[in-house]
Amino acid sequence: MRKRTLIPLVIAILLLCTLGALVYLRANAPPEAARLLPESDAIVFLNLKAVRSVTHFDKSPIDRSPDFQHFIDATGIVPERDLDSIALALHRMSDPNGPNGPVAYSEVFVGRFDGVRLAAYLHSIASSEESYTDRTIYTIPVGDGGRHLRIAQVGYDILAASNMPTPEQIHSMIDRSRASALATPGSSLLAARYHEVPILSEAWGIGHIGLPFAADPDQPGSSPDFISAFGLQLPLRTDTDFVASLRYTAVLSGGAVHLRVEELAPDAASASSTVDTLTNLLNLIRSLSAQQTTSQQTDASSAASNAILNSVTLTHNDARVLLNATATLDQLKTLTTTHNPATSPLTPSSFDPASTPTPPAPIHKSRHATQTPRPASN
Repeated sequence: MRKRTLIPLVIAILLLCTLGALVYLRANAPPEAARLLPESDAIVFLNLKAVRSVTHFDKSPIDRSPDFQHFIDATGIVPERDLDSIALALHRMSDPNGPNGPVAYSEVFVGRFDGVRLAAYLHSIASSEESYTDRTIYTIPVGDGGRHLRIAQVGYDILAASNMPTPEQIHSMIDRSRASALATPGSSLLAARYHEVPILSEAWGIGHIGLPFAADPDQPGSSPDFISAFGLQLPLRTDTDFVASLRYTAVLSGGAVHLRVEELAPDAASASSTVDTLTNLLNLIRSLSAQQTTSQQTDASSAASNAILNSVTLTHNDARVLLNATATLDQLKTLTTTHNPATSPLTPSSFDPASTPTPPAPIHKSRHATQTPRPASN
């Protein structure tokens, strides 16, 4: 009788332990969008679903260009409403004067897409198409500089894109999407650095995230190997490793957003030099902001920017430099409502409808398609 009772109990305990381990691994795994990215020099991730639930930015009116509105009419995709997360891989180019400049991008978008309408739109503007496994890759010319963007719908709610010169990266993302969740740990960079990202971060970046901020090589005294900010070249190389994150906590009135940026300097002396230089630059910016505030009537935007600047702290521990800053949601809303930047359907870095041929009139289909059909190749 004891054996009959003990065996089912042991089996139940083992099943519960296995289930708990799977839940733990899933909770601590990187987001799926990031795991699908190919090998790269840096990764940036944004959880738009979480940001949307806190800020309700999808309810704010947006001035759209005619081409942007045409994209929405043709595909049914409203980015601020339909995109849930975006993962971006940065690839350093060996030739900074090439079509892609110093940096190329690979992207994964997770959200709600109408596969039929999206396929028709991409087919209408693609210069060529490739069938890879059971997915169609659309190659779209971007601009007049010889750049191309490859796009594929790798799942009913996932899009992959890359403007790298070769199809290797888009192939890699499709291959990763076909593997199971636990069998896709992601790139080597993700495996090496993701554990350093604070938990519950709505946005984060790891690796050489300074690559897009390389100094202009045409500017006298500047080097494309160093990061430039506010027109000044900083003593930070673009290939320096960073771990940056944005995390929301509802601890202050209206909630607060915490920025954390950690630099992995080559040694303690370099870290100390970085802190000194950035502290001097921060003090200069604070001084200029204070002078502008005293010479003009203080408005809400100036007060918000001054409060955020005053919250910035810089410290270093051995070879690590740590920057922290805090802003309330009210302060961020005050700053963002003074600007209404133009947006693009997928990403401003790579997919620009204004630079692509005008597609035909929108095709009205059901929004319940779960697969992108394979149109006939050109």
